[in-house]
Amino acid sequence: MLFNSYLFLFLFLPVALGGYYALAAAGRRWAALWLCLTSFVFYGWWNPRFVALLAGSILVNHVFSRLIIGSAADKRRQWWITAVGVGCNLALLFHYKYFTTLLGALADLGLRAGPVQDILLPLGISFFTFTQIGYLLDCQAGTVKKASLLNHTLFVTFFPHLIAGPVLHHKEMMPQFDQAETYRFRAENLSVGGTLFVIGLAKKVLLADSIAPYADAGFAAPGDPQFWGAWGAALAYTLQLYFDFSGYSDMALGLAKMFGVRFPLNFNSPFKAASIIDYWARWHMTLTRYLTTYLYYPMAMKVSRWRSRRGLPVGAVGSRTPLGFALMIGWPTLYTMGLAGVWHGAGLQFFIYGLLHGSYLCINHAWRIGLAPRVAPQGARGRRLWLIACVGLTFASVTVAHVFFRAHDVQGALALLEGMAGLRGVESLGVAQAADLLAQGWAGWQAFVGRHVQALLIVGLLAIAWGAPNAYQILGRFSPALGRVQEGRPAWLRWQPSTGWLVVVLLLLLVSVMNLHREARFLYFQF
Repeated sequence: MLFNSYLFLFLFLPVALGGYYALAAAGRRWAALWLCLTSFVFYGWWNPRFVALLAGSILVNHVFSRLIIGSAADKRRQWWITAVGVGCNLALLFHYKYFTTLLGALADLGLRAGPVQDILLPLGISFFTFTQIGYLLDCQAGTVKKASLLNHTLFVTFFPHLIAGPVLHHKEMMPQFDQAETYRFRAENLSVGGTLFVIGLAKKVLLADSIAPYADAGFAAPGDPQFWGAWGAALAYTLQLYFDFSGYSDMALGLAKMFGVRFPLNFNSPFKAASIIDYWARWHMTLTRYLTTYLYYPMAMKVSRWRSRRGLPVGAVGSRTPLGFALMIGWPTLYTMGLAGVWHGAGLQFFIYGLLHGSYLCINHAWRIGLAPRVAPQGARGRRLWLIACVGLTFASVTVAHVFFRAHDVQGALALLEGMAGLRGVESLGVAQAADLLAQGWAGWQAFVGRHVQALLIVGLLAIAWGAPNAYQILGRFSPALGRVQEGRPAWLRWQPSTGWLVVVLLLLLVSVMNLHREARFLYFQF
């Protein structure tokens, strides 16, 4: 079931909200059971057979969580139980996401005969598998004190984050369901959550889906476009992915807020980032945190211990020589981002995407350690121009990496990159013809717009991404989890149906609903 569907908006969501607050009066347990039931319905609407897979995964991980918590006194036994539990989750993910690709690679090498049958990929398997792995690791760390099947099921299945995140820690969400305040209906929760949801819906339906056909057309034949056409396809996909995931993140946080639950911020204007380090601190923030916590830091700690045993400098001091930098920062970064790329998909192009971002991060870290202090611009004008240049370079680097992220294979990505490099020539922009059309009055303007829709869309969406405030800035000064409103909240945000802000939100909702007939899936649903 899609957030951007008539069924969700006009049937599922009203029933889920109404039942939740009605049953909350009878007890928290009933409300939690209702959320679990509705979340299973939400997940199973696309393919009911995968409900059994999700339920089985939850049951197996619940057993492991009880064993891990029960073995707290024996750390060695607890470690082995955790390792087996994590291994089972990874095996499930490997079977559905990578097994077919492995068999295909073996067939290409002549090591396997016979056709390779595709395995239908369950929605959100990467996200709910990561969630459960994090849960087991939290049990091992002592964050989870008591294993409850109801709490575990609710933690994994709560539908606003089930399919595409945010990737949550148990301590972020479950303590909220132990508080009576969470189950109490508050108009402010509905107004803030509803407004955030509508902004996200508009981003998805009106912006991301509008540019999507141009991205699809460009990547369908990556060997055809010349310079401007290739860059148009790459930019179209980059902006589609940006507004698609930004819209989903807003909708997920808004839905959770309607139920009185605060999610951590997951998307914070990453195209305004002036470095690739800042970009990953803003893009899919909870996944970045997850990868940093469970992949980067453990690897960096192992390198630090290895260098310490040999009497070599560690930490920032140890990274100031080429070899030290490669060991302390380079290897952990490439390892983490390579796995992050593979997590998104089984093709080699995803691995290259991860390595590209890992290389970007290494270059960025090396720059900050070495040259950045020496070339810092002086004066307000110089700093402003430098910032613009850094934002532009970061955006261009991300766009190039997204070619591998979107392409069907490595050959398709390289073909489009050839066009972006101008190796197939540079087509004319038709500036003179465009000027003639604009001079012909209204009919000329219509003809100009008809011929340059893609370019105008790209320019307009870039202006929004770089110049407009994001949803959280629009809503006022909130905490990162959109929870308790800080002092100085604007009056127009309060639950006052007479305010002009409500009219704007209702207009956005109306225009979005008129375009819901397309019901395009969110891009992150396929990962």
